[in-house]
Amino acid sequence: MESKNLGIEDKLFNYIIGTGEEMPFYNLLGVRISAVGPGYAELSVTTRREHANPLGTVHGGLLLTMADGSMGNAIRSLGMIGITVDFSTAMIAPAPFGEEIVAQGRVLKAGRNMIFAESKVYAGDKLLADTRGTFYRTTDINIKE
Repeated sequence: MESKNLGIEDKLFNYIIGTGEEMPFYNLLGVRISAVGPGYAELSVTTRREHANPLGTVHGGLLLTMADGSMGNAIRSLGMIGITVDFSTAMIAPAPFGEEIVAQGRVLKAGRNMIFAESKVYAGDKLLADTRGTFYRTTDINIKE
């Protein structure tokens, strides 16, 4: 499935999608950046048995990765690079196997140094996790021709 550009400059969109496709950790988990817009990013993955924890359910770390990644890419959609300082997640419901999980990240406020964001992780209409994050702005994205 092709990633959707929801209204950012094509060069920035292609940079974000390209770096996501090259990220070893995303590739290991099967995570992809499915949509990017101004201050918004969406990550998706179809859960598999390889995502299981010792209890036989989808590992919460997958949902945390999705939440952190959706917020980080939402920040990158604004042309900034931010590193995670802190985030807090409420795990609402277990993730089902064999279904697409979608994390929707949004920038709430981007200051000079601190950026505040949120992410909600879903399986269909079912909310699985709700996250708030704080990020430190390190630099702006400089896309080379």
